[in-house]
Amino acid sequence: MNRSGLQRLIPIILVIIVVVVAVTALVSLGRTMFSGGGDNPSPDATPTINSGKKALTTTSGDYSVEMMWRGPITANETFRSYKIAVSPTERTMTTYTGYMGKEITSEKLDNNTEAYTQFVYALDRAKLMDGQKLSGADNDLRGICANGNVFQFSTLQRSNVVQKYWTTTCKGSQGSLAANVTQVSRLFQRQIPTYTKLYQKMVQTP
Repeated sequence: MNRSGLQRLIPIILVIIVVVVAVTALVSLGRTMFSGGGDNPSPDATPTINSGKKALTTTSGDYSVEMMWRGPITANETFRSYKIAVSPTERTMTTYTGYMGKEITSEKLDNNTEAYTQFVYALDRAKLMDGQKLSGADNDLRGICANGNVFQFSTLQRSNVVQKYWTTTCKGSQGSLAANVTQVSRLFQRQIPTYTKLYQKMVQTP
């Protein structure tokens, strides 16, 4: 082939290469668009895990659940609060006076894994850990519901809070708890057979 013939072929070859590259790019773009832009998770993608729910229904010795109750905001001498904590090995209720948490009474009871399992699964069925996560000022309990009661529920691992939800008896301060507070608080209270006696002693203490 002479030089003039070769020179005529070069532009044709270049055009063919450009067309092939363009077609390849268009096919790739079409696949991306029709597959949802790659936003669909792969079949083996890990689903979102509710860490609070997982901690609630884990019944090993490292995990526990806790309920905190706080009464109306009054003078330090008359302010009252209590805590019920339940683990696979023990149940405790402690009552307090004053904002510094001076202990009034404390009762500790044994527990076992089967009893704990039934309890936390009852809490799970009551949707204890299905609340709305709040942050910043929306999650600040200082001074909230001054004339009513505040309830706080937590799942813990080795005394570290995994997830916490709260609510109050005041209108406009629903908090982050989605569960029925009466239902879940009674489940906690029934873990302590002497709950009523301890509560009455707390409110009657001068």
